[in-house]
Amino acid sequence: MERRIATRFARYADRFGATASFVCALHCAALPLLLAVLPALGLGFLADHSFERGFIAFASALALVSLAFGFRRHRRLRAFGFLVPGVLLLVAGIVIDIDGAPLVHALFVSLGGMLVALSHLTNLRLAHGHVHDAACGH
Repeated sequence: MERRIATRFARYADRFGATASFVCALHCAALPLLLAVLPALGLGFLADHSFERGFIAFASALALVSLAFGFRRHRRLRAFGFLVPGVLLLVAGIVIDIDGAPLVHALFVSLGGMLVALSHLTNLRLAHGHVHDAACGH
């Protein structure tokens, strides 16, 4: 029963993480264009640096946990090959002086978010894409 709950959590965590990472990447790519519009819509908090840092920390932690659950199931490191550079780009993006280099910041966090989303999708495919049948080697 506990394994079934862990598998269900991992499946939903990967789907949520992939969606959230993709939305984050879109947000970061479009943010330079939307900075003037967000306050008028009452969404100025989305442009706040502390919100962005918190979201990146949450997305990175969620990705690490869901990929760890997936690794326990499929024993392949392929998804981490996307996660590690993705998180490094996200961290580099928030370390850069945002006001001094907004395009570099947007590029780094957009690419990082896309890589984190790709790591979730890869993990989901590895963990749940395998069909056990007569040709299965284990």
